[in-house]
Amino acid sequence: MKTISTIQFAKTRLAVAATLAIGTVMAAPAFAQTDEPAQWASGRILVSPKAGLPEAAFKKLIKEHGGNASRKLNGLNVYVVELNPGREKAMAQALKGNKHVKFAELDGVVQMAQTPVDTYYANEWHQAKIQAPAAWDMATGSGITIAILDTGVDAAHPDLAARIVPGWNTYDNNSNTTDVFGHGTMVAGAAAAIGNNSVGVAGTAWNAKIMPMRISDTSGNIAYYSMVASALTWAADHGARVANISYTVQHVAAIQTAAQYMRNKGGYVVTSAGNTGAVSTAATSNTMLTVGATDANDVRAGWSTYGALVDVSAPGVGIYSTLKGGGYGAVNGTSFSSPITAGVVALMLSANPALKPDQIDSILLSTVDDLGAAGRDDYYGAGRVNAYRAVSAAKSAVTSDTQAPTVAIASPGSTVKGTVNINVTANDNLGVSRVELYVGGTLVATDTTGPYSFSWDTTGRADGAVSVVAKAYDSSGNVGSSTINVTVANTTTTDVTPPTVTITNPTSGSMVSGNVNIGVSASDNVAVSSVSLYVDGVLKASGNGSITYTWNSRKEASGAHTVQAVARDAAGNSTTKSVQVYK
Repeated sequence: MKTISTIQFAKTRLAVAATLAIGTVMAAPAFAQTDEPAQWASGRILVSPKAGLPEAAFKKLIKEHGGNASRKLNGLNVYVVELNPGREKAMAQALKGNKHVKFAELDGVVQMAQTPVDTYYANEWHQAKIQAPAAWDMATGSGITIAILDTGVDAAHPDLAARIVPGWNTYDNNSNTTDVFGHGTMVAGAAAAIGNNSVGVAGTAWNAKIMPMRISDTSGNIAYYSMVASALTWAADHGARVANISYTVQHVAAIQTAAQYMRNKGGYVVTSAGNTGAVSTAATSNTMLTVGATDANDVRAGWSTYGALVDVSAPGVGIYSTLKGGGYGAVNGTSFSSPITAGVVALMLSANPALKPDQIDSILLSTVDDLGAAGRDDYYGAGRVNAYRAVSAAKSAVTSDTQAPTVAIASPGSTVKGTVNINVTANDNLGVSRVELYVGGTLVATDTTGPYSFSWDTTGRADGAVSVVAKAYDSSGNVGSSTINVTVANTTTTDVTPPTVTITNPTSGSMVSGNVNIGVSASDNVAVSSVSLYVDGVLKASGNGSITYTWNSRKEASGAHTVQAVARDAAGNSTTKSVQVYK
């Protein structure tokens, strides 16, 4: 058996484009503590229209902003929008203000940094710490597949080979899941290295299958949010019940949507908190479980990221695992706390395959060993996972659920025309898996992630009274509904009156300097659908009515500059107003 006493990693960056929670095998910063990634894909963003918005209307909206909705992520209402490089931030910001857009974000990149690693422990202390041996008397992971979203997996490793099932490479869109860096092989071993085979180590769920999902490029340095989201839906569609993402991605809307897709299929997603050693401003995600790291003394590792994002903790110091090339070594990082916890989830599902994702949430959080301050805290979350108690509770859990979700529709008004927004509030004792919107008994759209919102094109119905019904489902199939009645009143007369638009500041011919407050107002005989503000032909802001925007003219060259506002209505009429100013 080949072993090493220390593992030294060079600085690597698994640019897993994201703002959610992609952990790392390192103890230096794993992700930027901002709402915006430090790096992102050039010439593309990710945009989700509200459920029900016609594809033609969405593509027209994107085209008006200078983009092209080139493709849709598999299984998700999320589009990859292509645009001129350099305009990614401006377009994402502009689309966020549109009432028919659920979210728009950069296809970001997350940085992996260096992980300090110590001499590996002679035994796997973490398994005893979480009481895994006692849990193995009840379940070993048999019948469960864990997807490892990472740099690939060494499928020839003697402690992994017999458990590998086919996976996918979402970066290159092919079946090559060979580990290009080594991180994925270590993560896979922590989760499910084969146990009781007199070889190497035993993963937490040592009888589970391993599905390698390569999300990085061939160097192991770069991946994007879109690759992670695509990997989740692929894994869910191909039988994975658990997915591990050892990177900080929980703040990315596209990945949250993909994680909900997996939960709707009965799957569960685990992510790592990161290794910044600092507090994170990211919020917890209700679609993924985020894990911090503890040491052999049940003390938070000093490099483990903390904050509201941490749901639970798990061992992450001196974790003995599999290495690319067939060896073994001790590794540190929340990158390993995450798959250890994913292994616990696999044990739970092995003991009780009928468990719902929301039940797994509840059981995991209620069976931990409470550390730090009593109750939940930002350093340990609910506490350190306990495999024995979690599997015991899972085995005896009653999986029948007869309580239906509660639903309420925020009425768009008693009379509607054009494309209207409908917001729905839905809650359940375990969790809502999806909300469907029906008009006149016909399914219009489905939304799988809250807040639940829809864009309904009323022009597809004849004028008159119609019922609007929202149905909310939980993972057991229980359904709750709410109904409102509205009157469709789309006029038969063609609207040929364009909107009016005014640039209230600055005035034409004026001299400007420093920060210039630009004001735009618009109105229409029916309704203004969008207002766009341009400076020298570059889109700066958009909205549905008045716009206020602060233009930093210091960065501009001396001379004449054109401020332009364009207002549009639902009928396609538009008005353009321009003023010329001087610096």
